[in-house]
Amino acid sequence: MTHKHRPVHVVGVGMIQFTKPGTSEPYNIMGARAVKLALEDARLDYDLVDQAYVGYVYGDSTAGQAAMYQVGLSGIPVFNVNNNCATGSSALFLARQAVESGAVECALALGMDQMVPGALKGAFEDRPSPMQRFAETMAAHQGYEPQTPRAAQFFGGAGRDYMAQYGTKPETFGRISVKARQHAARNPLAVFRQELSLEEVMASPKVFDPLTRYQCCPPTCGAAAAIVCSAEFARKHGLDMSVVIAAQAMTTDTPASFESNDMRKLVGYDMTVDAVKWVYERAAIGPEDVDVVELHDCFTANELISYEALGLTAPGTAEKFVLDGDNTYGGRYVVNPSGGLLSKGHPLGATGLAQCAELVWQLRGQAEQRQVEGARVALQHNLGLGGACVVTLYQRA
Repeated sequence: MTHKHRPVHVVGVGMIQFTKPGTSEPYNIMGARAVKLALEDARLDYDLVDQAYVGYVYGDSTAGQAAMYQVGLSGIPVFNVNNNCATGSSALFLARQAVESGAVECALALGMDQMVPGALKGAFEDRPSPMQRFAETMAAHQGYEPQTPRAAQFFGGAGRDYMAQYGTKPETFGRISVKARQHAARNPLAVFRQELSLEEVMASPKVFDPLTRYQCCPPTCGAAAAIVCSAEFARKHGLDMSVVIAAQAMTTDTPASFESNDMRKLVGYDMTVDAVKWVYERAAIGPEDVDVVELHDCFTANELISYEALGLTAPGTAEKFVLDGDNTYGGRYVVNPSGGLLSKGHPLGATGLAQCAELVWQLRGQAEQRQVEGARVALQHNLGLGGACVVTLYQRA
């Protein structure tokens, strides 16, 4: 992991409006629209792209080709990527790696999903679920409620284990939803732009203690894309080189996830710690240098524990961090200026690239009402159970 590599620039991003399931265009049309927006943003012809990595969770094999073929039939390799909720960032990781290694000059990453209403379910009944070991570990630790969405039990359980250790109030988790909606009110691409009071968040139906309905991200449909290239390619074609990927890491589970008897570790706390540590070291940057963050807030509980996993605040201080407003404008960091998954929605395959698009806009100074003043360093955290965690650090070049 310590070789010298050439810089990789993000030269174009695109994202379409996320929508509720049942109201979107088909996945291939959404995907192609996001790609066209990214190409337009980069002012680049599709024929100059060397490879495409397309991430989605809900789709048949070669859905990536179906989307890219709507953009053009250039004959390039198209790779289909599926890594649960970390899918979009996994596609970005592969595109960045291809450019950084010198294998290609320019690569495209697309994330898309056309989801169905309701809680997430597996596609197959006749074989072991990839989540089986996670589900068994959870059941042994806190039991299992067949009527409750499984993801809420995983992340709600992580919230419970945090509360048990530090005495955090349930309202502190609720405040994260209030903040998410305040940010989303300024984001025309978010699904839920209506602001909520703390009372409304706490009074919404209980899903799995401490989580209420407004503390759980909704399944949505959408697509987002990014184009990455080498400095030489960018210069040759006169592209915007202002945003560079300073470091990126991907991690998977270790024995501690299953053996620690701690739901936080089961849902990826250690994966996050390991990935961000590598990224900070590689970029020679510390958490104190970060200006803006897009992190994986599938549930408020995960946002809260991720503050600490990412080193934004010391262990046990997340409640104070929230109460002091250090997670929003005027505080230490602006976390999820887009409104995050809680408000923007979470089309699994698209999320990682939507986070990328938001941070690129922030670093270019194009985030309009959401702009974080003088943003120069941006941190992205995208997590998938089963498991994968991708952490990316962007810098204004």
